[in-house]
Amino acid sequence: RRQRQMCIRDRSYREVGGINHVDCGNLPSKRAIATLCEDLLHLMFPGFFSDEAVSSDEIEMITNEMVASVRDRMSVEVRRSLRLRNPEGDNREAANTLVCRILGKLPGVRALLRTDLEAAFEGDPAAESFEEVILAYPGLEAIATQRLAHLLYSEGVPLIPRMMTEWAHSRTGIDIHPGAKIGPHFFIDHGTGVVIGETCEIGQHVKLYQGVGLVARSLAAGQQLKGKKRHPTIEDHVTIYAGATIVGGDTIIGRNSTIGANVFIMESVPPNKLLSLIHISEPTRPRLI
Repeated sequence: RRQRQMCIRDRSYREVGGINHVDCGNLPSKRAIATLCEDLLHLMFPGFFSDEAVSSDEIEMITNEMVASVRDRMSVEVRRSLRLRNPEGDNREAANTLVCRILGKLPGVRALLRTDLEAAFEGDPAAESFEEVILAYPGLEAIATQRLAHLLYSEGVPLIPRMMTEWAHSRTGIDIHPGAKIGPHFFIDHGTGVVIGETCEIGQHVKLYQGVGLVARSLAAGQQLKGKKRHPTIEDHVTIYAGATIVGGDTIIGRNSTIGANVFIMESVPPNKLLSLIHISEPTRPRLI
């Protein structure tokens, strides 16, 4: 009986493709990527996630040590991810070059995150301090992780950027694809259930509330849509309230517009407009004001 069970299992492993990863190199480790995300957040917000206080006299030494550690560990995972595109290559030099280039861009990410922090604090009267926003607001954590993942995505690193944003998704309930292009001063208030697709473009000073979806139209064409603009463009100084869904790569929400709660939009909205649901007749329909 035991032998029969082993034969059935072995046959399953041979016949079922796609869910086996055997006789090839290791894939990036989910545990290692999670640790890297945590350490990158340490680098973005020094002193906020440390068990011990960090002094200004020590910060250069601590940062250098952490950057070296992140570089070494990230190089291992990037090398593993590059095997997906180059299974026969060593990929060691390419991985080291990519990681060094990515780490060199971290100061730029910190500059963007400073604007996101300001947007969250200035946009929420319930916020008591910058410290509260950094330690307690899931939106900032999700945005920070996405901005870091976007560096790897922009360098063509396979798999790892999505693993990073899904790590943040599992912690915050906010799903931002690493490919999304997001301008400065971005604020997600509350955040639970927000979805931002791969080809979404978001300008500066944009504010989203919980449950907002910036998504593709129909995905029936599947892989044939890869590389095409599928998700909406949100211009500068736009506010989108809870539960709104904006669909399609041709859809543009014009600057200085406000999108009310629970609307479903498949067409562009001109600048300086308010789109909201009001009860004119049954069924309720959106109205531009």
